[in-house]
Formats: sequence, structure tokens, C-alpha cells
Amino acid sequence: MKNRPLASWRRPRLAAPFAVAAAALLSGCDMVVMNPAGDVARQQADLILWSTALMLLIIIPVMALTVLFAWKYRATNEDAEYAPNWDHSTGLELVIWAAPLMIVISLGALTWVSTHLLDPYRQLGRLAPGKPLPANDKPMEVQVVALDWKWLFIYPEQGIATVNQLVLPVNRQVRFRMTSSSVMNTFYVPTMAGMIYTMPGMETKLHAVINKPGRYEGMSANYSGAGFSGMRFWTYAVDDAGFARWAEQTRAARMPLSNANYLKLERPSENVQPMRFGTVDPALFRRITEMCTKPGEPCMSDNMRHDMAEPGTHAPVNDRAPVGTPKGALLKERDEKGSAPHMSAPRGPADGTNQRGAQNNRNMTRLEPVRRPGATVTAQG
Repeated sequence: MKNRPLASWRRPRLAAPFAVAAAALLSGCDMVVMNPAGDVARQQADLILWSTALMLLIIIPVMALTVLFAWKYRATNEDAEYAPNWDHSTGLELVIWAAPLMIVISLGALTWVSTHLLDPYRQLGRLAPGKPLPANDKPMEVQVVALDWKWLFIYPEQGIATVNQLVLPVNRQVRFRMTSSSVMNTFYVPTMAGMIYTMPGMETKLHAVINKPGRYEGMSANYSGAGFSGMRFWTYAVDDAGFARWAEQTRAARMPLSNANYLKLERPSENVQPMRFGTVDPALFRRITEMCTKPGEPCMSDNMRHDMAEPGTHAPVNDRAPVGTPKGALLKERDEKGSAPHMSAPRGPADGTNQRGAQNNRNMTRLEPVRRPGATVTAQG
């Protein structure tokens, strides 16, 4: 056996452990986005695959031809055809422009169709491939509130609520109504559907379904402060019987989700453990969305009704103002509005003069009168 260089002996010994380590690390990876448990997320994953495949139709040939041309027309290849005066090929131009154009058209059509088909506000058309949604199907409603830094889930049909724990029945259309208590956030369960933003004073919606029982991670995908990293929750997909049992167990919880308890829950807290509420104030989600959970705080709908009413027929918008507080400028009648001096108000003729060399001509700024020696400086009108 011939002696090999030292480097050739070491290379297999280093490559083998690296390959084993890489295989061990990759074996624990779960590409949940590309292997989801819900039909909506499955269609979104298919959209990614189709888009990638269409783009690779250009990328792969270009990369392959780049290597081919570099090899064929290398400096040492004297057999390669040399055509310095070549400048046009109709067939080649058609291929260069037609192929990308067809791909762009295909991507545009695919995006347009999928954008409407997977609109989060649109009710589902099916529960799974080959399993259409019944015409009289009523989606189960879950109200979602993004708090600092936790998630509140309200089940209005069951009259219960949870914190950092979402339980859903499999093969059941779910309509999420979402809002936020303070800052913009993002509700994201990768295995179920794409991420949807939640905003204070607004309501967003998402229709989704989970087809496989299991435990799946949910999270906030939008940075919202110090406790963002702990703003995660588990989503449990169970059968109908399991969901009914869980709902009954949650109703047995003694703590009610009243408006007072919500105000305590709304305070910022980090790494919050799952909580259950046996009863829920039916109007709580509406007040959260309209930003009127605090005592005496007017709701957005009340303010809008005030703004739409005829002048003089409603109370001031600030309902918490003490009696006798002056009305705001928007609510005053024309004759109630006075006038006040301001910097740009006309004040008669300018300070300049027709006399050459006059001191007044050195400063023609209306807002900065000439200061004469010994004169008293007064406030400008």
C-alpha cells in the first residue's frame, strides 16, 4: 500500500464526524410551515412551492448555461467558435423575453387567484382536499386579544376564556376576531394559517381549520416590547368530544373574566402561565375593541355618534370633563368663538420708508419690529 500525504489521511476523519453531526442536527428539524396540519396553511405551502418552481425555471437554466459557456469558451479551448461580429438572433431573443414573460404572467395569475381564495376574511370553501364545507356550516368563533405580553382567547359560544392556551376542534371551521390592547401585534400559528396583525381600536379576522389532532406552537411574530420573547402559547387540536370535555372543565374555573379582572390582566406581565376563566362578560370584547374598558371612558362608537349628530344637540365628546368645563373648539357655535392676536396678523403699514439710508429699511421683517435704543420691549401682537 502506497503512502499517502498526511492531508489525504486526515480529510475522511474530519468529514465523517461533520456529516454525522449535520445529520443529527437536521434530523430534529421540523419545517412546520411546509408540513402543516391545517388546510389553509397547506394551500399556502403549496403556493410557496409553485412560486419557487416557476422561478427555478429561469434560475436553473441560467446557472447551468453560465457554467457551460465559461467552460466551452475558455481561453484554452481553441476549437470553440469565434464570432466577434455576431450581434443578433431572433430565435434567441424570443426565448430570452418570452420565457420570463410567461413566468411573470403565471406568477401573477397564481397570486391573484390565491389572494382571493385564501383571503383571511373569507369563509372557507372546504375543510380539506375532497371535503367541501357544508352550505349551512356556522364557524366557531374565537375572540383573540393581544395583551402585554400574553394572549387572551375568548370563546363567546361556550362562555369561557383562557390565557396562553388555545384549544380547537379538528375539522371545524374557526373564525378568529382579533384586536390588541396597546400596540400592534401579530397572531401566528404556523401549522394552521398565515400571520394576521392585531391593532388597538381595530378588528381583524381570520378563517382557518386544523385537520390533525396534536399540540402546535403559536406565537407573536411582531416585536412589541420587553416580554415579546415569552409571548408564546400552545394550540391543542382535539376531537369534538375532547373539546366538549375541555370546555366543561374550563367552566368549572372559579375566576370570572369580568371587566375589573380584565383591567388587572391587561397590566404588562411576562412569561405568563396558562389561565382559565369560567365565565366571561359578553360585552368585554366589544369594549376592548372600542377602547372603553376603563370606568367612564367613552367608546369609539359613542364618539362617532356624537360627531355625526347635529351641532348643539349632544354633550361634549369628553364625557369625563367636570361640569362647567369649557367646550372644545369643534363644539362651539360661530358666535362663541373669539379671536386672539397672532404673529401673522396684519398690523398696518410696513416699517419701511422711502428715505434712503433710513434705519427702518434695514429690517423689513413684520414679525420682528425694529428695536430702538431706549425703547421698552413689549410682547408682539
